[in-house]
Amino acid sequence: MNNEGNFLVKQISEELSQNPFGRGMCTRFPPEPNGYLHIGNAYAIHTNFTMAERFNGSFHLRFDDTNPLKEDIGYVNAIIDDIKWLGYDPGEHIYYGSDYSEEIYNAAVRLIKKGKAYVCDLSPEELTHYRGTLTEPGRNSPYRDRPVEENLELFVKMKEGGFPASSSVLRAKIDMASPNLNLRDPVIYRIIYAEHYRTGHEWCIYPMYDFAHPIQDAIEGITYSLCSIEFKDHRPLYEWVLKELDIHEPPRQREFGRLSITGAVTSKRWLRQLAEGGYVDGWDDPRLPTLRGLRRRGYTPASIRRFIEEVGGIRSQSTVDISLLDHCLRQDLKASTVSVMTVLQPLKVVITNYPEDETELLMIENNSENETMGKREVAFSRTVYIEREDFMEQPPKGFHRLSLGGEVRLKGAYFIRCENVIKDPDTGEITELRCTYDPLTKSGRGFTGRKVKGTIHWVSADHAVTADVHLYDSLLLTQKLPDEDNGDWTAAINTDSLAVVSNCLTEPFVKHAGPEQRFQFLRHGYFCVDTKHTTENKLVFNRIVPLKDTWNKR
Repeated sequence: MNNEGNFLVKQISEELSQNPFGRGMCTRFPPEPNGYLHIGNAYAIHTNFTMAERFNGSFHLRFDDTNPLKEDIGYVNAIIDDIKWLGYDPGEHIYYGSDYSEEIYNAAVRLIKKGKAYVCDLSPEELTHYRGTLTEPGRNSPYRDRPVEENLELFVKMKEGGFPASSSVLRAKIDMASPNLNLRDPVIYRIIYAEHYRTGHEWCIYPMYDFAHPIQDAIEGITYSLCSIEFKDHRPLYEWVLKELDIHEPPRQREFGRLSITGAVTSKRWLRQLAEGGYVDGWDDPRLPTLRGLRRRGYTPASIRRFIEEVGGIRSQSTVDISLLDHCLRQDLKASTVSVMTVLQPLKVVITNYPEDETELLMIENNSENETMGKREVAFSRTVYIEREDFMEQPPKGFHRLSLGGEVRLKGAYFIRCENVIKDPDTGEITELRCTYDPLTKSGRGFTGRKVKGTIHWVSADHAVTADVHLYDSLLLTQKLPDEDNGDWTAAINTDSLAVVSNCLTEPFVKHAGPEQRFQFLRHGYFCVDTKHTTENKLVFNRIVPLKDTWNKR
């Protein structure tokens, strides 16, 4: 992110010039461990991390684990791993909101003693009804004026498990007529009987995020709580809590825009439905914009960081074309990946005048964009396979690949001419090409004679390695998503978003590729070893992106 032109940098610089803090800059990212991170979260992480870095401060990762019904240690471990993979390692600064349970409870007691909080026995339905609407003020709870001592006794009874779940809550006493619904005596504690993944059954009351968050920030010495724009209306409550608790040099909440990308679901609720409803292959499905999915597909941390830098500072809800993300990936991969020849739809070619049982080792560059990556040996033999689409018996004008009677160069090898076509007698399908080669046209010999217009890739039949390839299209049929709360959004799912191509043939160079290793498959795009389905006996590759943008052509 270009910090020099970022509105947050300017705002924070102006505020820090007044020396409001007697401590160093400190930011935080507070995920709830009830799901996996996505590309929008990466923007928030980047904003907090780079802002701390810009002002020589520290960055905290703190888990908002105050709802035991949805949280799990598996999500915690995945979030830590994803943040480190992105390059935003918090080091020793990993914290858990549940570790502050006693301090948060004591803060609630302080508010009760000040007459700023009360135990309310309205049912959840009654609470909603009493709250009012955007155009109508709320109504005071009949329990709002309970004496302080009674509220203290009831709150202790809540803590000790003396009430059924949802029967009582602790509410802040602010203003039921406020135009900001978040200030209409919000619930700050509720009763939940469930095992917490860290504290077990030690607690049966849990603070709401809007109450716990500012207290946790104050405990950790956070100076700036940087969050996405949907929390702007929550800022007055954040500030109210800190003020009523007499926090010295309180942290400041500042907001930035929320990032989405075209054609991708970033709502956690929608992602959960996709991942757990069988629509995709789990949270790490390469079609999802989760960091797990992007990583498995083959996106690099550098490409995601570059994408966020390109987006820059945003003030409101912004949707960025996914082609920008893919562009950043191509820029990262084009000069750093080995280009190999892989045939997705093999067509057999027998070179009839090439010696039988002979193998020739040819030298082919690893990357035409980067000479420093050197060359590799590629085996050539009498029988090779080419792409089926690279041959046409009766080609149209402008077709520069192989045809009957036509000539083409095999990349890094020789010119070949198709002399005969073998077909299946029952179906008429072409099963084999009989060709001849010109030994004087070997690549690298400095041959300056006749030329051919086309060069195609190939794989030696005797040396090819078999692999499965996953080709991805957009998961959604439309780049503009339907309203989250209206209509059947699942109707927008593209049921043809994954094509599995089995028994592809590739060079033996990739045989021992490691997890997440990336290659360019000539003409087909950039590919990554699939970490979920690759086994000792089976190679599976995911196409990360084609060589050129195709999103806007759909």
